[in-house]
Amino acid sequence: MKRTVLVVDDEKNIVDILKYNLEKEGYDVLCAYDGKEGLDSALNKQPDLILLDVMLPYINGFDVCTEIRKKDKLTPIIMLTAREEETDKVLGLDLGADDYIVKPFRIKELLARVKANIRRMSHMNEAPAEDDQEIIKVGSLIVDISKMRVFKKGKPVDLSQREYDLVKYMAKAPGKVFVREELMTEVWNYDYFGDVRLVDTAMRRLRKKLEDDPANPEYIITKYGGGYYLNANT
Repeated sequence: MKRTVLVVDDEKNIVDILKYNLEKEGYDVLCAYDGKEGLDSALNKQPDLILLDVMLPYINGFDVCTEIRKKDKLTPIIMLTAREEETDKVLGLDLGADDYIVKPFRIKELLARVKANIRRMSHMNEAPAEDDQEIIKVGSLIVDISKMRVFKKGKPVDLSQREYDLVKYMAKAPGKVFVREELMTEVWNYDYFGDVRLVDTAMRRLRKKLEDDPANPEYIITKYGGGYYLNANT
């Protein structure tokens, strides 16, 4: 089945380049040139992935992302930005974007990220493997795989899909230190590239939701010089 990518960007030459290369890879492509049109297409045409520029007429990309996430928690969103400021990248991720890529970008890298995010969503829809546990318990955390939810002390935690994927992956080996590169490969599905700062940003966001005191985490622990691990003694 062909997958559909929605491209939202007010620069027609960029849209044309992306459309050409995505169609060459076998995707159907929807195009929108402003925030209003992009939001309408995202909510009504159900694309499999959204490439969303930050600087858009009428509604900026951050606000479009926010409105999409109010109704759609799962469709991958990759933010496109010409700005290098770290705060812009973090803001996009905090609002629910799955990834960002800075202009000018290499088309090969962008296509690989599109493929990785769509592949991740495809795996979510697969039936669990026979040896996959339906429930994983790590201290006071419970990962319910069948419902794709995480519970802390019996209460559900409102996580994005990426945050859930991180907890689930680490919960399968509590106490093991996962280096950023492994998390990029196994959770982001980025085999040979990617900004490992994505991992740090995702972990900061996850701690805000999971920890009572994010400055003194009990669940997601940093191993300095190594990576992160999930504390089983909570």
